Amino acid sequence: MTKGSFNVPQAINEKVKSYAPNSEERQLVLEAYKEMYNQEVDIPFYIGGGEIRTGNTIGIYPPHDNKHRIGQYHQAEKQHIELAIQKAAEARVKWAKISWEQRASIFLKAAELLAGPYRYRLNAATMIAQSKNVYQAEIDSACELIDFLRFNVQFMSEIYSNQPLSSAGVWNRMEYRPLEGFVYAITPFNFTAIAGNLPASAALMGNVVIWKPASSQIYSANVIMELFKEAGLPDGVINMVTGSSSMISDVLLNSPNLAGIHFTGSTPVFNNFWKTIGDNINNYRAYPRIVGETGGKDFIWAHPTANAQEVATAISRGAFEYQGQKCSAASRAYIPKSLWGDIRTHILEDINSFKMGSPEDPSNFINAVIDKKAFTKLSGYIEQTRKDVDAEIIIGGGYDDSKGYFIEPTVIVTTNPLYKTMCTELFGPIITIYVYEDGEWESVLDLVDQTGEYALTGAIFSGDRYVIDTATKKLENAAGNFYINDKPTGAIVGQQPFGGARASGTNDKAGSIWNLLRWVSNRTIKETFVPPKNYRYPFLG
Repeated sequence: MTKGSFNVPQAINEKVKSYAPNSEERQLVLEAYKEMYNQEVDIPFYIGGGEIRTGNTIGIYPPHDNKHRIGQYHQAEKQHIELAIQKAAEARVKWAKISWEQRASIFLKAAELLAGPYRYRLNAATMIAQSKNVYQAEIDSACELIDFLRFNVQFMSEIYSNQPLSSAGVWNRMEYRPLEGFVYAITPFNFTAIAGNLPASAALMGNVVIWKPASSQIYSANVIMELFKEAGLPDGVINMVTGSSSMISDVLLNSPNLAGIHFTGSTPVFNNFWKTIGDNINNYRAYPRIVGETGGKDFIWAHPTANAQEVATAISRGAFEYQGQKCSAASRAYIPKSLWGDIRTHILEDINSFKMGSPEDPSNFINAVIDKKAFTKLSGYIEQTRKDVDAEIIIGGGYDDSKGYFIEPTVIVTTNPLYKTMCTELFGPIITIYVYEDGEWESVLDLVDQTGEYALTGAIFSGDRYVIDTATKKLENAAGNFYINDKPTGAIVGQQPFGGARASGTNDKAGSIWNLLRWVSNRTIKETFVPPKNYRYPFLG
């Protein structure tokens, strides 16, 4: 096989639409939003070719309008998860053998459907049930998911074209087999693109998948399943199950057919999965692949040579876009004393100009946090800060759940570099800033590296190339995605493969060839055309 034999469309990043006032796309997405907001949906779970409704339902309410019901989803029971394992195994018989071109065609078609007729519907679903403003929905549920689908096909072709050398009389080849069993995909609420990619990337490589989306993302997950079905994905290849997380995981992690985990979520949950797999290791047919992206406590560090307004903008965007609910969101910053006055002024100007409210109004930069649990946790940290002597809130700190789960963008300044909110993952619109003496910039880099257990994303700002070099080296292990003079969010498929190490995950880089390699089990085939007929080698005489 040669690279020339794998001719697939060249992946190009999907262009982000502006949604500017009076634009056609703005009108179309708001029409979709209004239509979907004013109807109730009854969401089944999908096993094999069946849409199953148990009658055991949970209501769905937008985070920014928590008394407005937009539908319900049905919860699976244990026998349904056991059925999913069975149906996945049945689907695998054909799916694992189908040519890679046929699998590629399905997901390339899904990308085209999403770029066209599904775009505004999936964006609107993300805006409604995950409370993302129109731009955040566009870069996530449209553009990033389209990029995942297209680039994964390109990466797959690159994997298959990678073949070993052959010698005289011998043909060596590499076969990239799907894993033997099913992949369990567990996806988060905060990125619709991740919810689509985790099951799709494993399925693209010939695997069958049992997918459990986060309960607060099921509304848009249902649209993704409809997208995949329209694209021609065969029944049973991706089975979407909903219900009790503990019950579903207990059944799947105890199945001898578990071939892999594709996970994005919290560090404690992932650690528990890993422990359970270890405890069950003798029960599996093969060692399960474990791929996970977990927590983060992402940083911005500025040197005295940095531009104050650039740093302030990175904080305003990096900490507060999507209410700080990105795993890459900046939640701690280290600012030199000489720049703090200017940076503070710019940040206060930015935050004072933010509008907060429903995503239906595109002028709102800030929307609601995802649910009551998140609201309670974040407001609790705000109240504790008001009591502590080594920290103060310089802007924000308000919260109100009477209409929706709204937390004001909040900036905490602390004199303690190890203050609670400098170390703890909050996952909300709160950033804590530590102001340091200019001459201590190098030792502060050590502090950045040693604070907390995470290593997901981080950003440095400096106008001095020697300083940039020093910071890059000192922070080598502090972030899997490292940004120089930019905010620590906004990784693009094919440009900045995403993932972190330490307690932030296995760093298998979603949106890259390295992630797809985790979903194949290689078989080396050696064919000798004229085999020897005598055991004797020449050295024997």
